[in-house]
Amino acid sequence: MKHAMKHAILGAALLAAYVGVPLLFGGTPYVMGLIVAALTIAGVALAWALLGNLGGMVSFGHAAFFGVGSYTSAVLSMKLGVPVFAALLLGGLGAAVASVAMLPALRLRGPYFALAILAYAHIFQILATEMTPITGGAGGLLSIPRFPTLFGLEFGGKTGGYVIILTIILLSAFAYDAVRRSAWGLALKAMHDTEIATRVIGVPSTHLKAAMLALSAFITGVVGAFNAHFISFLEPDYAFSSTWTVLPIAAAIFGGYRTVWGPVVGALVIYLLDQLVFKPILPHGHQMVLGVLLCAMILLSPGGLLPVLLRRRRSEGGRHAHA
Repeated sequence: MKHAMKHAILGAALLAAYVGVPLLFGGTPYVMGLIVAALTIAGVALAWALLGNLGGMVSFGHAAFFGVGSYTSAVLSMKLGVPVFAALLLGGLGAAVASVAMLPALRLRGPYFALAILAYAHIFQILATEMTPITGGAGGLLSIPRFPTLFGLEFGGKTGGYVIILTIILLSAFAYDAVRRSAWGLALKAMHDTEIATRVIGVPSTHLKAAMLALSAFITGVVGAFNAHFISFLEPDYAFSSTWTVLPIAAAIFGGYRTVWGPVVGALVIYLLDQLVFKPILPHGHQMVLGVLLCAMILLSPGGLLPVLLRRRRSEGGRHAHA
């Protein structure tokens, strides 16, 4: 009965996401653009949370994967004529390959690992700036191919872009949840308690961490590739901007980075609140309000927003059951 109820709720949520949102906001390009931007941040937040929750690694350099994925997909589609949707996946693959260069950093722990990944992000940004014949250098790439029209749906528009990024997030979340429930997920959870003990019993901790880094990089790279084709422009300072690290971290922590859907909920709440409520009221100080909101959430509910909502729902369900 519970499984049937969960499937029904999931089906209703998917129907609302794929049909309800475009029907409500499809005629308002500005709002649809904000939702797409929020979901783009949500995709990176989900990948960041996967690495932090399962891999036990805090990263300050996910902008590296975002930028590598963006440039890989853009260059392949522009200069080699690779179809855009294929280039999207290859962008994720390019980011995963780039994560191999970061494997030496897996020997580091805590803030040392986080700072090492941040350094890699700066290295990739310098490479993108200097490789002018391929990347366009500091001037960037203009007129990146947009998503095509398929089955009568213009994927290059706001609504089409929304459908693509929503699908990317859903597939990424399902992959995250599958890994978390697998034997790998159990081993990774055990590593959080005592990594030395898990190594003694034969758990290949370094290999598992490398796999989580590659998966997180792949998801972030696909999101970066999507963004490049959606806005049709790219330059190093934008592709490797710290924004693609700071906002996702804030979203993941606000929503609850130890849950699968918390980072997505967090990104939608903080970005849309910031752009639709705080920014019109305080055009030059709206980010400060966002910071205060984040601090309040950390102090009042360190687990994030989603766990609070779930606990509230369970308590209400319990009251109704006893009534």
